[in-house]
Amino acid sequence: MTSISTKRNLDRYIPLIGDINVKSPLAYTATRGVVKVVNAVQMAVAESYINGVEVPDSVLRSLFDTCMPIFFKYFPSLLAPYEWVLQETDRMAEGSRDLMKLQYDLPQDMLNRMLGDGKVIYPKYSMGLWQKGAIDLQQSQMHMIDDLIEKLDIQDGDNILDFGCGWGCIPNYVMSKFPNVRFTGLNLSHEQCEYMRHKMQDPESYLSSGRFTLMEGDLNDAQFSEKFDKILSVGVFCHVGNLTHAFAKLASCLKPGGKFFLHIITVRTPNNISSVYTHKYIFPHGRFWNFDAVPSHNQDLKTIERWYLNGTNYSQTFANWLKNFDDSYTDVKELDYGIDFAKFRRLWRFYLMWFVANFASCDGEINGNGQFLMVHA
Repeated sequence: MTSISTKRNLDRYIPLIGDINVKSPLAYTATRGVVKVVNAVQMAVAESYINGVEVPDSVLRSLFDTCMPIFFKYFPSLLAPYEWVLQETDRMAEGSRDLMKLQYDLPQDMLNRMLGDGKVIYPKYSMGLWQKGAIDLQQSQMHMIDDLIEKLDIQDGDNILDFGCGWGCIPNYVMSKFPNVRFTGLNLSHEQCEYMRHKMQDPESYLSSGRFTLMEGDLNDAQFSEKFDKILSVGVFCHVGNLTHAFAKLASCLKPGGKFFLHIITVRTPNNISSVYTHKYIFPHGRFWNFDAVPSHNQDLKTIERWYLNGTNYSQTFANWLKNFDDSYTDVKELDYGIDFAKFRRLWRFYLMWFVANFASCDGEINGNGQFLMVHA
């Protein structure tokens, strides 16, 4: 114990390595200075590729595969490009309108082809579960939702809120299995809501069953006429800047004895992480919360069980999205992306290839998905 304590005390004064949250002022300042250099190098490489410098995929993959294990294992503090990444911020959701524009309001036909758009499994922009033997992307998403159903203990007749419901994939699939479950979906993306409104008029969709209510808007402003038996949120909390405020709001919507299931991208590093590249081009103000961040916020909701899902599940999901994205090139190149398609394509291929490598790095044991089952504190 003495040697561990001594090491922790020494780490406080050594820049770069270990937990940046406990650094001495001098070590913290030195670390943040190196972060600026890392940010600049990252953007130089990424924007050279985006702007047309020919770099073979094999070279990019080798770069990612070489660098990410080093950062994850030894220098996680360099993966926090901005100070706001390291702690909660004032706003529950940050940069939400920018996020819709850059990520979720893209041409629907492109997203359908990349993510998949089946009869029951609608586009779903989150991890598929491959570790149970899924043979393709659609089955991996079914396995993921089946696993969610079991962990949240969904029962027929439950009234459920899906915070950040995407294109309605989870409500549609769950309602296909439970004829008396009711869902309310809350979503800020107008284009995703338009997709669901179309499905709500389609007699073959479970969203048209009269058991699904759609609310377009922000959790900050949402007002519900009733409380819910269960609440779930998949993939949204990477865009939530204040866990305390978000959990307080969700707790106010949950019945006594109710349960909340949270699924996020997470890291098993001392600090939360992000990227200067993804902040600018993919997920404005996004961050991956440390695996211990959610349980440490227990004022209104407390964690009673949690799971870490190995990052290889998400790596394989991203690999499938990348293949679908490449395979659909001729069909989607004429759509309106707001920028030249060749540039858009390189921008997204850089992101998709990077995340294939990110989640596979260190055998998936550091960057993966966290799931948390929570109840009233």
